[in-house]
Amino acid sequence: MGIQVEGNISRQVRHKFIHQLLEDVEALEYMVDHDLFEADTWRIGAEQELCIVNEDWKPAPDAMKILADANDPYITTELATYNLEINLDPLRLQHNCFSLIQQQLEEKLFVLKNAAAKYNDKIVMAGILPSITRNELTLEYLTPLKRYEHLNGALLKARGLKFDLFLKGLDEIHVRHDNILFEACNTSFQCHLQLHPKDFAIAYNWALAISGPVLAAATNSPLLLGKELWSEIRIALFQQAIDTRKTIDEIRERKGRVTFGENWIKNSITEVYKHNIANYHPLLFMEHEEYSMEKIKRGEVPELFSLRMHNGTVYSWNRLCYGISNGKPHLRLENRYIPAGPTVQDEIANMVFWTGLMINPPAEAFDIWNHFDFKDVKSNFFKAARTGVESVLIWKGKEISTKQLIEQELLPLAFIGLRKAGIDESDIIKYLGIIERRLKTHTGAQWQVNNYRKLREVMGQSDAVISLTQNIYERQQENNAVCDWSHIDTKKSVTERYSKMVYVKQLMSTNLITVFPEDLLQLVNNIMQWQKIGHMLIEDKKGKLVGLVTATSVIEYMQEHGSLNKMTVDRIMKKKVITIGPEDTIKNALELMQTNSITSLPVVSDDILVGIVTRKDMLWWLSMIKT
Repeated sequence: MGIQVEGNISRQVRHKFIHQLLEDVEALEYMVDHDLFEADTWRIGAEQELCIVNEDWKPAPDAMKILADANDPYITTELATYNLEINLDPLRLQHNCFSLIQQQLEEKLFVLKNAAAKYNDKIVMAGILPSITRNELTLEYLTPLKRYEHLNGALLKARGLKFDLFLKGLDEIHVRHDNILFEACNTSFQCHLQLHPKDFAIAYNWALAISGPVLAAATNSPLLLGKELWSEIRIALFQQAIDTRKTIDEIRERKGRVTFGENWIKNSITEVYKHNIANYHPLLFMEHEEYSMEKIKRGEVPELFSLRMHNGTVYSWNRLCYGISNGKPHLRLENRYIPAGPTVQDEIANMVFWTGLMINPPAEAFDIWNHFDFKDVKSNFFKAARTGVESVLIWKGKEISTKQLIEQELLPLAFIGLRKAGIDESDIIKYLGIIERRLKTHTGAQWQVNNYRKLREVMGQSDAVISLTQNIYERQQENNAVCDWSHIDTKKSVTERYSKMVYVKQLMSTNLITVFPEDLLQLVNNIMQWQKIGHMLIEDKKGKLVGLVTATSVIEYMQEHGSLNKMTVDRIMKKKVITIGPEDTIKNALELMQTNSITSLPVVSDDILVGIVTRKDMLWWLSMIKT
């Protein structure tokens, strides 16, 4: 069986695939109507996505080597060469199953850590790795397997142009990108729950209703490229990173392939699949010879290859998946919105909270449309992604704080559900206790934001994200839940970072105030006085450095002419400016500044102004390396 991309296939192959896809839906409907699914047990499972970092705490593209050394069938590739995935065994929902999942995950992490250590790499769990940069988002880092090439090609063909990312929180990111590697920034801890056939529709609707508060308690991805965005920016990033819609200005309404859902299911779970087929064109095609209804007539269990292929390219945050175990078909729900990290304990706590709620739906869940407005539920999800546990949600038509909702209603509901399922009391108390303590201390997202801000007070952005990544890793090794994490010792972090600095790009400031050559000198003079700076960099409309004006030159001009009048910058700016590159060493920069008696040194890459190093930066660096 070969996978092919839309646009590269014949009409015959396409028609055959669509025919098989429609027959798969018919077969699924038949199996639901005739109770052919496994119905005697609950099962849980999980998938762990991970980041690989090098000695400098930056993404390390060593996944294929580490995978080969680990030689473990439970460990597999992900989209980028700095990510890996661990698949965990499905377990019956009973007794100490959650402790067993934690134990297996820790065992597999130990295998990976040993394999990574051969390359001086480390394994980090983070919804989004704080230290990732645009440099690691090129196709050079795409895992060299055909399925990832096919996916990248299919999404680009469907869109027809580059991907636009516009993410706005406290800060903003607005970039245009030519591949799907921004999706590789996202890592999750996917939780699976095998559903009882008679409860398919009820369980799916209830899963949508609880998505907002469950996500709020689990948020752990507030930063991307050093910018503070949402509490769980993975939600917006994933949607935009693989959005096949061509423009927001289109008159026609088109649905994104990353979706929360459009409405409640009223009758059958097959409504979800039918909706997806109606609204999302196939991206990938698989040639195979299975005709599912014929297999059912022979008393065999169909694989539903075409349906599973199509379902895999519609990225629902609560995704229904068909599978076969021990010769019996089953449907499971995949929770895809919970982020990786901050620790294994935290991830299992998120899983326990979600599972407890899923297996104990309240009476309102059985006719949910009479108690919950779907738009409120969808809005709750995005509110939670934006502001985490600080959100105010709409629950059964009334406003309520997320913390109050979780503490007073959802935690007790989950506790009862887990106890009914026969989960060990000690595990229930342990894991739900972690969720409860987060409400009183901090979530992973809150811890990151609070400590990132403290780091930014004493160091630049590039160093702050590195230090944050290092501190996350070190705390993960202790495996204390994030609610018990202490704050970062910023003095220690500053000493560590500055003592290891070698290159200009590590020291330079990228937050620049610049003007254009045609700007008024009076404007420059005022800005320098307001900002208490002794120089002003001049760039053209393309970002190219074209000159520099000093406070001294402005004063001299005023002394000679009496006033600045309507004088423009280009009349007095110094056009020959001493610069340095970001890859040059700090020692070379220091020598340049000392030799030429200058107090600032613009940093230029390919003629484009990218930063500046000042006398203050140098004095700070010198004091740190002597500490």
